[in-house]
Amino acid sequence: MARKYSKKASAKVGRAMKKRKAGTLKSGRSGKKVTSRKQAIAIGLSEARAEGKKVPKKAAKKKKAAKKRKAKK
Repeated sequence: MARKYSKKASAKVGRAMKKRKAGTLKSGRSGKKVTSRKQAIAIGLSEARAEGKKVPKKAAKKKKAAKKRKAKK
């Protein structure tokens, strides 16, 4: 079976995780310090995507409003 993510993409995620642990990883526009493990992974994958590495597309966002409407009925 083929790899889902390229080795370079894995390296990007690893680098982001190390930066997070060191406390130097910053998030996008706001520049706030990243403490979440999931956010660090997302940043690494995003950087890999920007460089054109083999990374699956982002998952579609789930709509909470539609769920709330269904729950009320």
